[in-house]
Amino acid sequence: MPAPYDALLIVGFGGPEGPDEVMPFLENVTRGKPVPRERLLEVAEHYQDFGGISPINQQVRDLIQVLRPELIRRGVDLPIFWGNRNWHPLLTETVEAMVGVKIQRVLAFVLAGYSSYSSCRQYRENIEAARQAAGPAAPVIDKVRVFFNHPDFLEATTDRVANAFARLPTEGRDAAHIAFTAHSIPMLMADNCQYAAQLTETARLVAERLEIPADRWRVVYQSRSGRPTDPWLEPDILDHLRALKEQSVSQVVLAPIGFLSDHIEVLYDLDDAAAKLSQELGLTTVRAGTVGTHPKFVAMIVELIAERLATESAQPCERQAIGSLGPNHDVCPADCCPYPISRPTANSLASGGC
Repeated sequence: MPAPYDALLIVGFGGPEGPDEVMPFLENVTRGKPVPRERLLEVAEHYQDFGGISPINQQVRDLIQVLRPELIRRGVDLPIFWGNRNWHPLLTETVEAMVGVKIQRVLAFVLAGYSSYSSCRQYRENIEAARQAAGPAAPVIDKVRVFFNHPDFLEATTDRVANAFARLPTEGRDAAHIAFTAHSIPMLMADNCQYAAQLTETARLVAERLEIPADRWRVVYQSRSGRPTDPWLEPDILDHLRALKEQSVSQVVLAPIGFLSDHIEVLYDLDDAAAKLSQELGLTTVRAGTVGTHPKFVAMIVELIAERLATESAQPCERQAIGSLGPNHDVCPADCCPYPISRPTANSLASGGC
């Protein structure tokens, strides 16, 4: 039976790879949104603190490099394309390249594990816009389901958090807390999706595997944007650290489960801002790594691709998921994760990032 797809597409957020690219990149991210220029300049400084280079693109390259042989090992010998929402290689460029080599049907893996407008629906809109720009010869592009509760994702995440625990001082480690962090989104957006519920489920399942009781972990948020008067998901990681200090907690693991790689927001918000505050408060904090190229995360991508290939070929397959929420849908309903009717003044500058 012929393969139902003739190419794979990795879809990322994108990031600048030099100081001169920072502002054009941020202008791409915020195009069409009334984000104050001061906010762009503030975020630009975060990038310039790291040489104007976001590690996110290289991290996608690294992931593709380890993914390719694993796919071939599973008998999936399809060309891999890569396109970003906000910076080169842009989705429009990538879809045009597909048209040039007569690719007709594509399976897309979006580098975001949870459901929200920014981390799911907007990527689907970006893909469709790129198809429309490429014209009538553009390939059909289907998206792989989100994977917040896939057993391999949970195993990779648990392993990263366990390694962070092992780096805490032995004395007091038994009472350490976990702050599971994710990108905050406006409440208007959160009310129309399962983002917060999915994050809580991931955190709960990881904590269970580590035998951490419910009173020693919490999902908290970072990287908030927008006007202070607009409600966003809370608590903020910095406020949470202050609260833990008041509760006489001495050790905290920072686990960025809402991010797949150690890009600028992880490096700045956790390794810089949260680390500095922890030092001021006298808290011992250790930051867990993101899943990145963890073998179990790579295995999960292969499993999800194989799952969809089997489904499209009408072959029996198991849609793996753990916990109460079950496997997410393969095809998003028309009303899935809508953008809020009343748009916040400034949306996130990097929600849904790799």
